[in-house]
Amino acid sequence: MKPQPSPTIVGRSMAHDNALDNAVWLPRSVEELLHRICVEQSLLQPDPGARRALADLGEAAALDVLMQMSGRRIRNFSGFILYMANNFRPIPTQESFADTLPSGSSSPLRSCGVCSEESLQSDPRYVAPSSSGQSISPQLIALGQLEFRKAFLVLSYLGRYKLEETISVEFIKQIQWLNMDQFESVVWEELRSKCIPLLDRRKSSDWDSSKAHIYHCHVDLEGHLIFKGPYLQLQRTHMQRVLGDDNVLLVKFAEEMNIGKGSHAFQGYESIYHKVAQEGILVGLRRYQFFVYKDGGKEKKKSSISSPVKCYFVRMESNWIADQEKPYILSDKFIHESRAVFMHVHTVSSLSKYMARFSLILSKTMKLDIDLASVHVEMIDDIVCVDDDGNISYDENGEPLIHTDGTGFISEDIALKCPHHIFKGKCSTPMSNQFLDGSEIAEEPLNITKSLTSEAPLLIQFRLFNKGAAFKGTLLLNKLLPPRTIQVRPSMRKVKSDASFSYIQSCNSLEIVATSNRPKRTCLSRYLIALLHYGGVPNEYFLELLKNALDDAQNARYTKLAAIRVSLKYGDMDDFLVSRMILCGIPLEEPYMQFRLSVLMKEERKGLKAGKLPVTDCYYLMGTVDPTGLLKPNEVCVVLENGQISGDVLVYKHPGLHFGDIHVLSARYIKELELFVGDSKYAIFFPIKGSRSLADEMANSDFDGDMYWVSRNSQLLRYFRSSKPWVPMSSTAGVQQKGPLDLTDRELEKKLFDQFLANRFKPSYTISVAADCWLSYMDRLLTLSDDCVEEKECLKEKILKLVDIYYDAVDAPKSGLKVDVPPELKADKYPHYMEKLKSDSYTSTSILGLIFNKAGSVQTEDNQFNGISKLSCFSRYSESGLSLWKPRYTNYLSEMAQALEHEIEEFKEEMADDIIKKYKWMLYEAAEFEDSPRKRDDIFEEALAIYNLAYDYAQMGGVGRCSFAWNVAGRALCMLHASKQDDKSLIPCSRSVLTEILG
Repeated sequence: MKPQPSPTIVGRSMAHDNALDNAVWLPRSVEELLHRICVEQSLLQPDPGARRALADLGEAAALDVLMQMSGRRIRNFSGFILYMANNFRPIPTQESFADTLPSGSSSPLRSCGVCSEESLQSDPRYVAPSSSGQSISPQLIALGQLEFRKAFLVLSYLGRYKLEETISVEFIKQIQWLNMDQFESVVWEELRSKCIPLLDRRKSSDWDSSKAHIYHCHVDLEGHLIFKGPYLQLQRTHMQRVLGDDNVLLVKFAEEMNIGKGSHAFQGYESIYHKVAQEGILVGLRRYQFFVYKDGGKEKKKSSISSPVKCYFVRMESNWIADQEKPYILSDKFIHESRAVFMHVHTVSSLSKYMARFSLILSKTMKLDIDLASVHVEMIDDIVCVDDDGNISYDENGEPLIHTDGTGFISEDIALKCPHHIFKGKCSTPMSNQFLDGSEIAEEPLNITKSLTSEAPLLIQFRLFNKGAAFKGTLLLNKLLPPRTIQVRPSMRKVKSDASFSYIQSCNSLEIVATSNRPKRTCLSRYLIALLHYGGVPNEYFLELLKNALDDAQNARYTKLAAIRVSLKYGDMDDFLVSRMILCGIPLEEPYMQFRLSVLMKEERKGLKAGKLPVTDCYYLMGTVDPTGLLKPNEVCVVLENGQISGDVLVYKHPGLHFGDIHVLSARYIKELELFVGDSKYAIFFPIKGSRSLADEMANSDFDGDMYWVSRNSQLLRYFRSSKPWVPMSSTAGVQQKGPLDLTDRELEKKLFDQFLANRFKPSYTISVAADCWLSYMDRLLTLSDDCVEEKECLKEKILKLVDIYYDAVDAPKSGLKVDVPPELKADKYPHYMEKLKSDSYTSTSILGLIFNKAGSVQTEDNQFNGISKLSCFSRYSESGLSLWKPRYTNYLSEMAQALEHEIEEFKEEMADDIIKKYKWMLYEAAEFEDSPRKRDDIFEEALAIYNLAYDYAQMGGVGRCSFAWNVAGRALCMLHASKQDDKSLIPCSRSVLTEILG
């Protein structure tokens, strides 16, 4: 926290300070840092003796001393300076590149200004090395005259090779003005013979500044840096939008793969990584410092390479020419001030919550185009839970229970600015205006300031950053609110604002994570099947679901009805390519069609083995509370496509493990609700009456965006009998720990980085272990006969303890609670369908074992695809088209091979997708066929050449090579095929309606 300076110090200018102490002159950079420390800690300027000691040290050493002092509590400034100066020993850290600055220049530690090339070259100290082994050489200075993406590309191609030993200043100057396509090619040709083996070629000819990019730095076990990228990513985070892509560095810390896991394997290089965090990372003459990390949450840690924990450094200073005179929001700020640009995260109560809250800036979101200064953000009270006598209910820690945890209101005018169909921050237009041949009806492009329909989204999951405070949750459409109004509750405020930080300009923003979208076709899960079966749903019901699903999967290659069902279910895997091919009349026997259907069938069978059984009349809906107050404690209101429904429903929150996590509730029609939401759709409303929130009874859920499984399936309702709801068996209060304000800045940064290292290298497996043990005991419970009363009770007791441990472990990152599964609760054997080691497994006869066995026994036929036949209507092509696309196809194969070798799965997929988009653009001169300005005959001519080229190559390389034709020219080929059929009529076809009909 930044203390308020005394009036005397604030009232004096720096020039006046200098005049008072003019007995000893100090460089301006030292004066600035002295002044800053005085302001931050309300100190008087040091006396002449202390100033003289700093002068005797020289500029760089004086800056080093003051920087070491700035992170500590200071009482006697002059005395502390004398002590530090007398005991000063130069430390070879990356800060030592301050030694390279000429006298009088601004300190790089406190400024994002730069030095001129001439002043650096004329200073005899400019060759002083930094801790990374770099020198401020002429090459580094010349590199700084390039735009950053070009400079980073050069550093990325260098790998472990030194810039000074591979590239000349003259070469850098020659390539400065090349466009990205020319630049990449020239640099590649220059370096590939000198830096073999190169790490990763980045093809940048399709660079689009409107797209998000991520810059990588890999740190090995010895602290060496390897730069990779930049890579395209699907969308920007709030942090990237505020700082700019090139000011954010995703940092991967390597893990020793040849020794056993555990703390002993990590201690050897922990100090090296701490040194990197303390000194920062130099990218040329930019310095990036540790800023934020995001816990992987419930995602399992699969390997050191694909760790779900992500760490980001941000640029804090630069001495590069290209950065000169460019405004930068973190210029002249300490790290705690830089974080305050986003939120006043230092106000949180514990260190455990610090990064859990600050990482909200890393959520995948879409920024709503609205001026928050003109919006009235109003705080309204949470609604507490009360019993029948009107007494407030409290949890096991003495905190009042509330009904409205995480949900507020938004006025209609603001909600209308939010597009529909947002999921994980990405806006996707449903395939609703399409012809049977796969072409689309022209429609107005998506605009963030205009909703796709006249109705606003019913619910909006959001992040709100406003005046240093941070809120998260959902906003319910409220047509009764005055315009430009947002109402939030205390339960939604995750970070409070701090008035003493009002001097920091906050980057206010309303960020959208998701909207209440139309639910997709719903499947069961192993957890849900186990709980439903425990509640009375018989084996036969699930086996019938499995049989129907297997029949569809088996028939997908032979009947169009089954094929279209499977293709629609897994349409996200290929942008509904198979669906388009079927609907435009391409026969199922077509080789690539058969190949893709085989892939989809295998995916379906894999899901069925894991219990993902498709079930009708079930939906996943975002939850909120009833604004009318009319619902009774056992009632809900469910809004679907055709409005509100009535009757009994089952409601569950994944991944609930308690016997009572599935509730039987009554869905009620509420006319008054339409005053608030109009005709907006898709949500479940919970009551604000009762001694406890229904959401809290279901796996400790809330309304900050949680999705609830809602079923009105008549068979499930007929069989299922609910159990008593979950009640926590013990206090879940977190451990006592220091808050951010109890630590110095240096202590805080060390603690935060320690947290990151622990999450990255010593993750907790409690969630997965508890879930596995729960499933093992549940499996045995489901197979015991009624006369095994004692054993059943023993299993139930273990299951209930595991449920509490699981729910505590989910909240542990925020509570600070250390949660482990005790040895007596760990299972000694696991059912075979969990596919553990054979020695640890037994053959299960439960419903889950039967499903696994049945789905696994049905083998998918593998076509050998002997000979790749072509469609007769596509057999003719032009030689000019073939000549144009043959070298392009060769390049495509090379680029795709490199992309698929990328070690990070999510970037592998994005790179592959980006390559396909590049070749689509070559064909269409637009993102898609329907947007192309080219003549259709010209597109069709090239599409036929692409088709024949790919299919000829597939004769040698396998049917998978046909994918180039369909991924790049698929829509054109579909339209061309439809036009060659006898039936020329085109019928508009809505995917959502088609999915609903085919069920």
